[in-house]
Amino acid sequence: MPELSALLQDLSTTHGLAQFAAIVLATLAGIATGHLARVALRRNARREGAGAAALDGILMSVAPVTALAVLFAATLLLRKLDPAAVPWMVLALNAATTLLAVRLGVFALSLPFGRDSWLRRHEHTITFVLWVLVCGWVQGWMGFLEETLDAIDLMPGKTRFSLWALLKSIVVVTLFLFVSSLVSRSVERRVMKIDALALSTRLGITKFTYFFLMTLGVLIGVNAAGVDLTALTVLTGAVGIGLGFGLQAIASNFVSGFVLLMDKSIKPGDVISFTGTTGTSTENFGWVQELRGRYVVVRDRDGVETLVPNQNLITTPVINWSYSDRKVRLKLPVRVSYADDPELALQVLVEAATCSPRVLRDPEPVSRLMHFSDHGIDLELRFWIADPQNGVNNVRSDVNRAIWKQFKAAGITIPVAQHDLRMVSTRGGGP
Repeated sequence: MPELSALLQDLSTTHGLAQFAAIVLATLAGIATGHLARVALRRNARREGAGAAALDGILMSVAPVTALAVLFAATLLLRKLDPAAVPWMVLALNAATTLLAVRLGVFALSLPFGRDSWLRRHEHTITFVLWVLVCGWVQGWMGFLEETLDAIDLMPGKTRFSLWALLKSIVVVTLFLFVSSLVSRSVERRVMKIDALALSTRLGITKFTYFFLMTLGVLIGVNAAGVDLTALTVLTGAVGIGLGFGLQAIASNFVSGFVLLMDKSIKPGDVISFTGTTGTSTENFGWVQELRGRYVVVRDRDGVETLVPNQNLITTPVINWSYSDRKVRLKLPVRVSYADDPELALQVLVEAATCSPRVLRDPEPVSRLMHFSDHGIDLELRFWIADPQNGVNNVRSDVNRAIWKQFKAAGITIPVAQHDLRMVSTRGGGP
């Protein structure tokens, strides 16, 4: 490959100017076709599937392919005039080929992440940076940069650690982390499509795979960067002590998260509350949105999302309203007067429960006479619902309103607690 000084000298000749003009023409052709390809990509963004992904790849390679075609045609033409006077064209062909390879490589890496991923959003910037680095490495221009950065010693002494070694370590570790993230995303996509496994099991597998691959990527990346892993013994010991003291709660929540995923006691979509008592209480009532490594996201009826540490769900009583069955029985206590017919009141209660479409007909609502109290006859209406995630107080309100209306229509009264005060005079006790 010609040296840079020879290339600059050749640029002053007639053949050099012709090569420069051909390169400019190829660049303009690539920019023009690239603009048309971006318009077509925006139109294709609404399509899904393998066909849409293949079309995206073809459209993204239009610009470098066009530039390659123009450069190749210009090279053939210039070789007929002077076979030895095309050094700039060879350089441009190598650069265009590298651009095409990098473009397709970045596009292939972005496919598992989807069109809305950060990799697709910054695809042009990543492609440009990688293209410059690869071109410099292919053309042999990275030697000067490596020598310059390697001469800067960051740790003067027995152990030499240059700026080039630092940058190389960062790049290598980042590359391994990126590959690990890519593999874990791919595993997650495949595992989440296995309907035969429970959702909590699928989440456990994906979370474990992600953390395992990321940790493995860091270790392999550090080793590939030339850092001796045995030198990290002191560091790992310090980390272990930190986990035992300062990071005890974080480690406990992390392990508790895996326990919740494995025993399937709580999974996304479950309706839970933290009251510690059963019944119709809805304090801290909500449904599980996500299971994270450190906490569980619980969303209540007000739209507020509470981040509950995993350790709390392990060590404190939790009511899972939909653990094995989403059906929930609600109880409504009602009191009627002794002057009313309790049989009629029990029948009216059952009829009032059917006012709400959320009340199940199987099992059907029932009413019970509980006991005779000081102020009236205590009755209780019991009915089932199958969607507690939509709230329980709203259906209770609907049934209570229906009970009030039908009691008024049937002439049944709800007594008010009252006390009779009797004044008794004693003999010789008054004035």
